[in-house]
Amino acid sequence: MSDADHDEVPLAPLRWRAGALEPVDGCENTVSRVAAADSWFVTEGRARGLELHRQRFERALPAELRGDAAPFWDAAIATLPRTGDWFPRVEARTASGRAELRLLMRPAPAIRSAARVVSHHGADPRRSPTIKGPDLETMLRVRSEGQRRGADEVIITSPEGYVVEGAYSAVAWWRGDILAFPADDLERVDSVTARSLETLAVALGVDTVREHTTASELEGHEVWILNALHGIRIVTAWVDGPSVAEQPGRRSLWARRLDALRRPLP
Repeated sequence: MSDADHDEVPLAPLRWRAGALEPVDGCENTVSRVAAADSWFVTEGRARGLELHRQRFERALPAELRGDAAPFWDAAIATLPRTGDWFPRVEARTASGRAELRLLMRPAPAIRSAARVVSHHGADPRRSPTIKGPDLETMLRVRSEGQRRGADEVIITSPEGYVVEGAYSAVAWWRGDILAFPADDLERVDSVTARSLETLAVALGVDTVREHTTASELEGHEVWILNALHGIRIVTAWVDGPSVAEQPGRRSLWARRLDALRRPLP
């Protein structure tokens, strides 16, 4: 599940009612589920790929909420602070046949440049692999299991064993000077960070490929996990998996290139 989540302490959520954002009643006890969600990192009023996040969120919305998508998004962006580091999340929630839009204002947690990963064992836990939102809680449980095994992130694989994505991240790796991503037929969330990285690579004349690869085939390769919060994290260890490598300075160079894509909030 690309783009980080559940790394932060949320403030009281706001919901969209009658053309405005209002606090959610603290006494509300209706059980609801997340039908769509999106999150992005904001630092000093600047964000990367904001329009791509908006497009992805709107594509995932239930039909009855699409008419409110544009005014809700504009109100959410206007609400964001222009100072400090934040990791807001927008949501579409459904309960008892009703749906509503919400904004969670969340301070950003510490940004990290490296991570340990582990492969998920068992059947694919995702139920909506191409939509960010419905599987967030499931992925939280998956990642928690991975943390008990000594990892920061869990890598989801296909029934054939091919690397697909992380619980809260996309995956990329280097084959020499070629930047590789999972094959298009491996269903996963359309990661804004992965798309931005690939666009950068093409603009800089770096060859990119999409391929089917297993974890064992990444032995001796540099592996990255990507999301909106941390940007690029280099995989320093794959628990019970391949030995990974690092070309000194490559991650930091590409992280600076990604950071240069940040633009002021509208």
